[in-house]
Amino acid sequence: MPEPPLESEGAVAGTGGAMGLATTEAETLEQRPPAAEPGPAGADPAGRPRSLWSDAWRDLRRNPVFIVSALIILFLVFIALWPSAIASGSPLKCDLAKAQQGSAPGHPFGYDGQGCDVYTRTVHGARTSVAVGVCATLGVALLGSVLGALAGFFGGPWDSFLSRITDVFFAIPVVLGGLVLLSVVTSNSVWPVIGFIVLLGWPQISRIARGAVITAQQNDYVQAARALGASNSRILLRHIAPNAVAPVIVVATIALGTYIALEATLSYLGVGLKPPSVSWGIDISAASPYIRNAPHALLWPSGALAITVLAFIMLGDAVRDALDPKLR
Repeated sequence: MPEPPLESEGAVAGTGGAMGLATTEAETLEQRPPAAEPGPAGADPAGRPRSLWSDAWRDLRRNPVFIVSALIILFLVFIALWPSAIASGSPLKCDLAKAQQGSAPGHPFGYDGQGCDVYTRTVHGARTSVAVGVCATLGVALLGSVLGALAGFFGGPWDSFLSRITDVFFAIPVVLGGLVLLSVVTSNSVWPVIGFIVLLGWPQISRIARGAVITAQQNDYVQAARALGASNSRILLRHIAPNAVAPVIVVATIALGTYIALEATLSYLGVGLKPPSVSWGIDISAASPYIRNAPHALLWPSGALAITVLAFIMLGDAVRDALDPKLR
């Protein structure tokens, strides 16, 4: 029988070359690291789960409300620290010959009833408002968070006692309390006003912190830490506090703008800051009798106060939306 035709040497060589090439490619693929697969939702490109704070920062950077309010607040902080950078004059330098005059070269906001430059006083008034707002917020957040966290964590008689104390403070009208308490203070600094705001402001933060701690205690990781023998201080500081601080930050950020408005209100009523201190509340109070003849002296400090309070409230709303998982 005729034998089957033999393949040519070139065909054999070609087949062997193809097999060798395929083998080489297979080895190369085996040595090549696998491509990173996209992680699940809520994870970074490396596959690690993102934390609440990283998610919140990512959302804040994409929120135009946060960007606008943050820029306004940064500008306010800048002029509060260095007011002479944009207003070289002295806020206490007045000229009665120019009283109630309108805008002039170098004095874009005009003059008030005492002949003081409204622009300079408006710029320097930001220092008082920012100082009172920031210091009062820090004091309220610290005192309220500590008392509320202890009440929510230990409960029992301490919780009941603190709840009754907060009820008493909630029953005190803020403005009336300021009229009574600050009317006997003779100091001309911002510290009596800050102390008054802390005294009446901590119950709100305390209740928020108490509720957040009670909610965090029910999580499994807290129960596991307690079962492993962790001390109360370690559980409170390492496991509960980082997960209960978000509501406190949101409420404190919104309250900061409220405290600035409260300082201006008390200064307007004459029981907060007093001349020669520079404050938007003092300027609004001094310009009120001249609203018909010199409305500019009232509008500019009032506008600065309104923009400042609105910026902090907008910032608090943006932070709340970013830190509240229910809103995602």
